[in-house]
Amino acid sequence: MAHGAGVPLGLAHLPLRDQIRNKIRDRIVRGELPPGSRMIERELAASLGVSRVPVREALRMLESEGFVQVVPRRGVIVKQLSRTDVQELFDVRESLEALTARRAAQHVTPADLRRMKRHLEKARRAADAGRFDQFGDANVAFHDEITAVARNSLLGTILEPLRGRLDWLFRQVDDPDRLCAEHDRLYEAIASGDPVKAGTVAVEHVASSRATALRVLFGEDPSAADSAP
Repeated sequence: MAHGAGVPLGLAHLPLRDQIRNKIRDRIVRGELPPGSRMIERELAASLGVSRVPVREALRMLESEGFVQVVPRRGVIVKQLSRTDVQELFDVRESLEALTARRAAQHVTPADLRRMKRHLEKARRAADAGRFDQFGDANVAFHDEITAVARNSLLGTILEPLRGRLDWLFRQVDDPDRLCAEHDRLYEAIASGDPVKAGTVAVEHVASSRATALRVLFGEDPSAADSAP
């Protein structure tokens, strides 16, 4: 089918507008479409090998998800998340990740641990090689695996509308070694089978990620603010 060109076969079960939404969202999350970029329907349609109709529908969906906004005289642009937006995302992420880690510790199996370990190893190799897109992919996959291990379908449903923005947050990194070490700690906490320990480590990880994101995105140094008189 001509207008399905450029869409991965693995997404073929989704309506076309959802396939296109996912692909545009992925470009935003990866930084290929940075904040402020104009979203020109005909150019997106041409690059994706589809008509303008599913692109228009996809942009409406992305607007409702908070990824793009309509600006007078400029049209649709990639939204610049404010500091408040980022803080609110981290507030939600902290609660959900603590719950996810606790449940994962209760339900994890040896097979689950092997899959989680593979993502950690991929992330470390990518970081060592300076392949930061692959590093981000592996870290997102690691967190997705924890969600799957939690074995709570409602939790997955709650996370789905936030997935793109959370994936974007996972990529705001300026110290890959630190992140790898934190993920190793989270892995060990889940592997221990102790839900309290896993939840505590997850909260600490989110707090560290929040500080990093505020530094990367807004040039803030939370530790300096905390020590101010």
